[in-house]
Amino acid sequence: MKILRLILGDQLNSNHSWFKDSDHDYLYVMMEIKDETNYVKHHIQKILAIFAAMRHFNHELQIKNFNTLYLKISDERNKQTFIKNLAWIVEKNNVHKIEYQEPDEYRLDALFQGFINYFNIPVQSCSSEHFYANRESVKEFFTDKKQWRMEYFYRHMRKKHNVLMEPDSTPHGGKWNFDADNRKFWNGEPKAASDLRPHHNLEDIYDEIKKEKIIFFGNCDVKNVRWPISRQESLQLLDTFIATNLVYFGDYQDAMHDQNWFLFHSFLSFALNTKMISPMEVVDKVQAAYQEKDLPIASVEGFIRQILGWREYIRGIYWSFMPGYESNNFFSHRRPLPDWFWSGETRMNCLATAIKQSLDQSYAHHIQRLMVVGNFALLAGLKPEEVHHWYLGIYIDAFEWVELPNTLGMSQYADGGQLASKPYVSSASYINKMSNYCKSCHYDFKKRVGDNACPFNSLYWNFFATHQDKLAKNQRLGIVYNQLKKMDTKQKQQLMEQSQIFLKNINAI
Repeated sequence: MKILRLILGDQLNSNHSWFKDSDHDYLYVMMEIKDETNYVKHHIQKILAIFAAMRHFNHELQIKNFNTLYLKISDERNKQTFIKNLAWIVEKNNVHKIEYQEPDEYRLDALFQGFINYFNIPVQSCSSEHFYANRESVKEFFTDKKQWRMEYFYRHMRKKHNVLMEPDSTPHGGKWNFDADNRKFWNGEPKAASDLRPHHNLEDIYDEIKKEKIIFFGNCDVKNVRWPISRQESLQLLDTFIATNLVYFGDYQDAMHDQNWFLFHSFLSFALNTKMISPMEVVDKVQAAYQEKDLPIASVEGFIRQILGWREYIRGIYWSFMPGYESNNFFSHRRPLPDWFWSGETRMNCLATAIKQSLDQSYAHHIQRLMVVGNFALLAGLKPEEVHHWYLGIYIDAFEWVELPNTLGMSQYADGGQLASKPYVSSASYINKMSNYCKSCHYDFKKRVGDNACPFNSLYWNFFATHQDKLAKNQRLGIVYNQLKKMDTKQKQQLMEQSQIFLKNINAI
């Protein structure tokens, strides 16, 4: 009896129990299909890196004597959908059962569950064996609690998995969270390590993508793609981060600088989200380094919080509220994305820098995504669905389970506060505090109105004035509404008029 095991492009986990032995009763199937490249427009580096990583994973399986069937995007047999490909593979190979690992995206989960009715053979799913928690863990944890907040779940996970804990069940360093220590401005010192990611010539895959007329955007030197495509490279990237940048990560994880886009970040998210490495081994290695090298607790805790806390929590949010979460639009925002979201050609230096970097690197760190691009999108009333599709397509690490709640919930507050306790918006002062972007900008971050007033300032006050009926009762926004209430009528009117000028001419900002 032949059993088909389907492996997705984000399931490249060589430590999965499927691969304990190379029994030839199993046929391992991987496929590059247009259904997955074209459901949103993706950055070319994302498509290249995923295809390259899939092909390397398949090659490793073959070396280990596993029976594999791999469909490249250009394969003449490729029908470009899961259903159509599986149909002929099942028939041709006399398959009597289909097995798959649980997908991390709802649309694929629903599709694969439909296999049971489509194929006249048994279909069985299993865990991807990647995450700390299962899909339902977050929902179960908050069943009898009034508020869903990551901090509560994070502490629970720290205790459960004994991460950064003292023997008496108190946290290392005396605090659960050192977020207040993670907000320093970087002025060029200490020196950040060079970009030590691997190099890959992916011209052959790029030629196939072009030949098959795959839709993509973004920039790429196809002879020098800098993302890991194997477990070995991913582990090397982790070791390099621990040895060079982890010590400074905590202090400067929120910092932004137009002369150094990578600063002290790990670049592990693509490797993690394709499952080439696991969150457990990352956390374990970082915790071991903390104990061996006497690293700053603020750096270690800040990094671990992103993985053990935020990443697991976000996944739980996704599976708790899908389907339907993707349609949330709490503020009824309808404005389309400005044209410069696809070029970075705006006079606002912070946005120009963050967007051009995203187009060039398929990467931006969390503050660039949240407090620059996302901040503007929310203040300008951009349609959350379009913002979501842009984030999902442009970033190398964006898979819907992690990107959708971060974009619609955390960034755009489109879920009305299910994820975030308040809208994460700011005027220009925050961007000036955390970056050097404002120093070389056409606009003056100090000015609220006038020809060269920074758009963030008037849009900020316009946002809160416009949505007062929905936000004024939020206790975390009391200071904002007190300021708005005390504001001079003429000044308020000038701010509202200035914001409308910017919104009317949004493509020319």
